[in-house]
Amino acid sequence: MTDFFDQKMVVGNAEWCAFPSLNIPAIKARVDSGAKTSSLHAVNIQTFQRSGQLWAAFDVHPIQDSRKVVISCEAEVIDQRVIKSSSGDRERRFVIRVPLQLGDRTWEVEVTLTDRDSMGYRMLLGREAMNGRLLVDPQISCIFGDRLQESLADLYQAPEIKEGGLKIGVLASNPELYSNRRIIEAGEARGHEMQFLNVRHCYMKLDATTPEIHYRGGRILNDLDAVIPRIRPSMTFYACTLLRQFESLGIFCLNDSVSIAQSRDKLRSLQLLLEHGLAIPTTGFANSPLDTTDLINMVGGAPLIVKLLEGTQGKGVVLAETKKAAESVINAFKSLNANILVQEFIKEASGKDLRCFVIDGKVVASIQRVAAPGEFRANIHQGGRAELVKVTAEEKRIAIKAAKAMNLKVAGVDLIRSNNGPLLLEVNSSPGLQGIETATNEDIATRMITAIEKRLASKLS
Repeated sequence: MTDFFDQKMVVGNAEWCAFPSLNIPAIKARVDSGAKTSSLHAVNIQTFQRSGQLWAAFDVHPIQDSRKVVISCEAEVIDQRVIKSSSGDRERRFVIRVPLQLGDRTWEVEVTLTDRDSMGYRMLLGREAMNGRLLVDPQISCIFGDRLQESLADLYQAPEIKEGGLKIGVLASNPELYSNRRIIEAGEARGHEMQFLNVRHCYMKLDATTPEIHYRGGRILNDLDAVIPRIRPSMTFYACTLLRQFESLGIFCLNDSVSIAQSRDKLRSLQLLLEHGLAIPTTGFANSPLDTTDLINMVGGAPLIVKLLEGTQGKGVVLAETKKAAESVINAFKSLNANILVQEFIKEASGKDLRCFVIDGKVVASIQRVAAPGEFRANIHQGGRAELVKVTAEEKRIAIKAAKAMNLKVAGVDLIRSNNGPLLLEVNSSPGLQGIETATNEDIATRMITAIEKRLASKLS
């Protein structure tokens, strides 16, 4: 019995390990005997043939909560498996077999490739890789030593700012938000100087000869090459004022002030889409509660959707299943002097919609958003989930035309599938990246940066 335990290595609940064949010298793994398979964080997965065998090329970001370091890897694909996550979602993944180094031991393990950016660790070590080799002590971690940020910096040299790189500001409110972090990391990875600019900390000088934009502390921002606006709805008015000032200084804005302002006006944006020959669910708008009955009839009666004009991320959206319920909701909102839309309910959509991410007139990624059980809103922020979907050529055409109608260079276009074909729901000028990057493994943030590079090619040396 003693020999049995002597042959096994004791590990903690988390350990630093390495994949020599993938040129990954250090990656922190969660050790989980409850998980059958091991998994490795991988994005931009592409397959190809080599000597008659299927191989995968993929990128790994080995440092948690950072995409500054990118390791490009290749490995033979030995299998494809459907993996069920702890949340119940199923995903088909490629499987590779590579040497794993842990402590002073090295052995081959099978790992699945998936985007683990939203997980606690960039690697999961499951029991199949541990059987006959490891004993887990769940009370401790990093038995073989922890890695400080300084040692990781030595192993993974972060990219330096290139001579001739651009100065790009991300105009937003929360630097820790996934989308904002990803954009900054993507820009730095391509050698640009990225600056997070809190909307509230910016102020401006209006002057005929020396107009300026200042940042808290007095720093002048006139030397920026480009601005990426990531504006929350409550800051639309002030942020658009700032963008107009940037534009007047000749600073390129990935989405301009006029386009953002009209996209945030739900009623105006729907009118614009209709003017460009794009179909939407039948929609009604009124100011007086005395017109409630006719308003309900106008959109085909109950069930119907009631939307606050200022709502976002699924907030301020109510499903009224009966005429009486619709009257109560509409009158309640009207009593608060709230501006609302009423819209026909597309029952056949079954709580699903499509999000097409458009950059520079091209659909670069698409997902289907599925509402949580008992919920009709498919928004990720309302508990919905994102899954891969193949959109039709017609749906792509509509998404591109919608972004163009709003004059947005970057847009999240939401559609719904009805018995009468695709219908447009909304065009978002600051679409989130987390759901679509995780579901598709597409590097959307880098595509946004390259769109700026393309526009400002003359400034790049």
